[in-house]
Amino acid sequence: MPELPEVETIARGLAKRVTGDVIDSVWLGQKKEPLKSPASKIAATLEHRRIAAVRRMGKHIVFDLAAKSQIQSQFIVHLGMTGRLQVCEPQDEVAKHTHAILKLKSGRELRFVDPRRFGRLSVAQAGDFDAAGTEPLEADLESFLTLFRGRKTPIKSALLNQKLLRGVGNIYADESLFRAGLRPRRRASTVTPDQFAKLLIAIKEVLKEAIALGGSSVSDYVDADGEEGFFQLQHRVYARESESCLVCKTPIKRIVIAGRSSHYCPRCQK
Repeated sequence: MPELPEVETIARGLAKRVTGDVIDSVWLGQKKEPLKSPASKIAATLEHRRIAAVRRMGKHIVFDLAAKSQIQSQFIVHLGMTGRLQVCEPQDEVAKHTHAILKLKSGRELRFVDPRRFGRLSVAQAGDFDAAGTEPLEADLESFLTLFRGRKTPIKSALLNQKLLRGVGNIYADESLFRAGLRPRRRASTVTPDQFAKLLIAIKEVLKEAIALGGSSVSDYVDADGEEGFFQLQHRVYARESESCLVCKTPIKRIVIAGRSSHYCPRCQK
């Protein structure tokens, strides 16, 4: 599933390519799973609206839509496991598993493709959509401590709770915990304020580095131009089971927490 850096990369790419364009018409496929709002409402909200901005909120891509000069509504896309937003020429072959096509006044098309159909499309009035959770790149230490203080769940599970911290997923939780020297099974309630401070710094560093490298392409992920990211080349623990730790040479371990794989160094992380 695309995490914060991948969604941020896609949103930035789309912003450069479609901001200012107008949605002339909307085609929606027959599969009901991707539609979180009714098809008729999505079409009525999008058609003849100008795309004023494209931005990320958590793991969602939000299109601010304007009529004349006033932003009136939002088109919200969650990519799920395998969702992609592609800017295409009309003559380009329509990929299998295409669930939405937005025809733009510029002559191009914005297509939503999702083989596994875990992605979601919805609309809302301007300002109504709330992604929930705290934005990790904007969190200060006090608010960060408040999120996790006293929680008895493993710190890895707490980081993945989107109601607490939005956008951080499996890859970046593992990488951040390694840099902070914390084991993923460590109970959040046992982490000291100084360790939380180090963790917050690590999360921000990892996310910013990943955004700069276009995200991690470990499965189907590509950006708005169809290009892969490069942060997977910088992974220090994620998906490196049995490989040597880049710091101490100890083999990286893999465990399962709440059904999710977690990777860590048993020597560097306590």
